[in-house]
Amino acid sequence: MGAGMIVRRTHAARPLEYGRRPWMLAIFAANFLFLYFPIVMLVAFSFNNSRRNVLWEGFTLRNYGLAYDNAALHEAFLNSMIVASGSTLVSTILGSALGMALARFRFPGRAAYESWLHLPIVIPEVCMGIALLAFFALLDLPLGLMTITASHIAFSIPFVAVVVRARMQGFDPALEEASRDLGASDWLTMRRVVLPFAMPGIVTGALFAFTLSIDDFVITFFTSGPGSTTLPLKIYSMVRFSVPPEMNAAATVLIAITVALVLGGIAIQSRLDREARR
Repeated sequence: MGAGMIVRRTHAARPLEYGRRPWMLAIFAANFLFLYFPIVMLVAFSFNNSRRNVLWEGFTLRNYGLAYDNAALHEAFLNSMIVASGSTLVSTILGSALGMALARFRFPGRAAYESWLHLPIVIPEVCMGIALLAFFALLDLPLGLMTITASHIAFSIPFVAVVVRARMQGFDPALEEASRDLGASDWLTMRRVVLPFAMPGIVTGALFAFTLSIDDFVITFFTSGPGSTTLPLKIYSMVRFSVPPEMNAAATVLIAITVALVLGGIAIQSRLDREARR
């Protein structure tokens, strides 16, 4: 009887993944199907030798040549890079400063301010776009790359601040106190102690800001003007009635650039994290 009880206890304590492995594989397969299969099909059909882009008719690189020769796509891509670079730089600086301030200081109304900080994250993009358009109209600012960049900075700052603040939650204040006890100034302590610890969060926040900016459509649609068409707006205007083959090629290039930046950011973040732990 005692042996039987031991066997039953051992069986009951068996980890869940060993008893339900087929269900886990089914869950992974379903997630891959819904999340990645459309992307895989997009990349595959960018090499499709078909003008209708519906049935596979053979492998070709002609679509990439068509996308490369499209001057309008070049201009839209350049506009996207200008907006994403400028908004990422400014939002990373302001968001990192805000995130570190929220993690390091206590002041009246701090909890309410943190709640308001999340508002641009949860508010519908349509409402945000209308609000920004009304704001620019009130200031009588002409719509263009400047208004798009300012709009992207506005909705990117909270993402950066939240990530940096979460990173700084694990910071030990004793390290900062030890640095000051050893004679370091406030600026030297910030540069040698605080910033190296926060840098992985800053890099992650910058990646968030860049990816959010480069693929934003709704807010850009409301705040763009003549001559400031970004790549998402250009792609939308070209696929309203059909999907030209070069659109798949342009989208694949954009995905490749985004993935390369994300992988590079992950590598930098891992290296900075290892250095911060030493």
